[in-house]
Amino acid sequence: MKNIFFALLFTLVCSTTFGQTAKYQLSSHILDISTGKPAPDVRVELQKLTSDSKWVRIAEEKTDNNGRISNLLPYQKTDNKGTYKLIFQTYSYFQKSNLDSFYPFVEVVFTIKDSNHYHVPITVSPFGYSTYKGN
Repeated sequence: MKNIFFALLFTLVCSTTFGQTAKYQLSSHILDISTGKPAPDVRVELQKLTSDSKWVRIAEEKTDNNGRISNLLPYQKTDNKGTYKLIFQTYSYFQKSNLDSFYPFVEVVFTIKDSNHYHVPITVSPFGYSTYKGN
């Protein structure tokens, strides 16, 4: 009986964990390089550029305790191709630690060209940031 319970629990955890990531095309991660730790509780907004050159809000999430967001852009019946931007609210993150910050927020603009998963992480410090295309 105990083995059946653990087998069911394992199946549930795996299907929930792995199934969840497959439902979303975009994820992000924030690492605070001034501390060498993930940046939790940072508000991140996702916007998409429309055909008439206007930005439209698609989603808004906060980073988890590991500085990650895995559920920004769900896969849809139509594709998600287009130009997007992530807006990371870094000022309030540093303010919680009583640190001054030069950048009130960080905007990262990128293009989704296919149905692959996109991971757009950033590294931050109170006076700088960097980004790259992750996987």
